[in-house]
Amino acid sequence: MSRIGLKPIPLPQNVKVVVGPMNHVNVTGPQGTLEQQFHPDMRITIEDEVAKVNRQSDDTKHRALHGLTRALLNNMVIGVNEGYARTLDLVGTGYRTQQSGEGIVLNVGYSHSVVFSPLPGVSVTAESATRVRVAGCDKQAVGEAAAQIRAVRPPDSYKGKGIRYTGEVVRLKPGKAAARKS
Repeated sequence: MSRIGLKPIPLPQNVKVVVGPMNHVNVTGPQGTLEQQFHPDMRITIEDEVAKVNRQSDDTKHRALHGLTRALLNNMVIGVNEGYARTLDLVGTGYRTQQSGEGIVLNVGYSHSVVFSPLPGVSVTAESATRVRVAGCDKQAVGEAAAQIRAVRPPDSYKGKGIRYTGEVVRLKPGKAAARKS
């Protein structure tokens, strides 16, 4: 039994959810509008400022879709109400970023600067010379944009230099000098 699928989704006052034909859901709030097509076997109902997801049977496929559908719908409601954000830190000597219109320019040890243009519905800002903030109402798009920025220069496992998520712990390897001492 899906524990997550059974939970009702509370809808804030400023969020409007419309369920169309074939489970096409449109969620509108102060941060923006999100649309998604859900599996037709799931029944999404809106009643008394609460959204509920029900399944047709206890089939394995339906049980799997039940929790997934509820989680995706909940992420949409939270996204249009509050929004999502990820911050990344640039760690390394000379690693810098600066705002360039909608996107950012990264100087991370390459012979050239890397220009990153944000995905649709996502804003990318350089909070400081070594910190980047990715924000938007779509959780998946925010995570994808943050992952693309991190992939420009992932953290090095020997020195720790690179682009990492704020709060990410990078385990450093000891290197050759530590192997010679033992």
